[in-house]
Amino acid sequence: MAEHNIAIIRGDGIGVDVIEEGLKALNAVAPRFEISFKFTEFPWGTDYYFKNGEMMPSDGLDILSKFDAIYFGAVGDPDVQDHITLNGLLLPMRRGFDQYVCERPCILYPGVTSPLRNKNAWDIDMVVIRENTEGEYANVGGFLYHGFPEEIGVQAGVFTRHGCERVITYAFELAQKRNRKNHVTSVTKSNAQGYGMVVWDRAFERVAERYPNISTNSLLVDAACMEFIRKPEEFDVVVGSNLFGDILTDIGAIITGSMGLALSGNIDPERRFPSMFEPVHGSAPDIAGKGIANPLAAILSAGMMMRHLGEEGAEAAIGDAVLNVIEENEVLTPDLGGSSSTSGVGDAVVSALRR
Repeated sequence: MAEHNIAIIRGDGIGVDVIEEGLKALNAVAPRFEISFKFTEFPWGTDYYFKNGEMMPSDGLDILSKFDAIYFGAVGDPDVQDHITLNGLLLPMRRGFDQYVCERPCILYPGVTSPLRNKNAWDIDMVVIRENTEGEYANVGGFLYHGFPEEIGVQAGVFTRHGCERVITYAFELAQKRNRKNHVTSVTKSNAQGYGMVVWDRAFERVAERYPNISTNSLLVDAACMEFIRKPEEFDVVVGSNLFGDILTDIGAIITGSMGLALSGNIDPERRFPSMFEPVHGSAPDIAGKGIANPLAAILSAGMMMRHLGEEGAEAAIGDAVLNVIEENEVLTPDLGGSSSTSGVGDAVVSALRR
């Protein structure tokens, strides 16, 4: 029996509730595939910050490094500035564990209505690969004359040949594995950012030469945003920088019906460190504690974690169960037009897994 040692960080807001439903799904699928889980919970997040002055302890990464994977809920609180919560918990894990790939599928499921006209189930089926450790979010910069009328903030993007090539290579490998359109789109802005994005473009060209069976194109980020709305069905695998990938995946979530279906993995493909899996939606403090948050993104993220751990059968079973619940259209949260609770949807997924 395979055993997997998973760190659980529910975090803030609705992260607490949706991770509970993901754990229920994992426990339901485990016997079917002879999997054993050891879950260890860590109470890190904004509540921890209020008590201790930090989002996680100083040796937090050392503690987490011993686990096979991290299952994460959300981070963010209206009473704490985002740069504190993100730089105190989420970003240190991404950078410290070199989770340089953020993989975010965007799928229009049967029974889900897109805000775009004339889009049917599976018309939108793409994966956005976001560079996750450098680029525009490298946290390089500083302030001058802080607090004065002349205040200056300098924010630098960091684009390395090594960093660009490795995440672009992952995108090409994924396009081959998906075997759908066998196409990779690069998102750039080298017409205005004449240094870092040029490094990105050159890296894309070099990597593309190694994959003659994969067709390619390159779009400026503003054009890519428009094309995500105008003809999303033409995309297969999209690869972009930290900032561009962040923006495009939120568009991808909305055009496929709900942020509550948007799963993600922060991945170290070389498996030197634990990878982290989380729903995209964030802490959503406006609905926290109301029992109406959609747990399906968290459940699907748990499925992606199973694939990363070599449990492809468990991932497929979780995906099929979620699809079954959506298609039946009986137990859904308000964001998908239903009236069910977070736990009610989680229970429906568990029932589907046990059929």
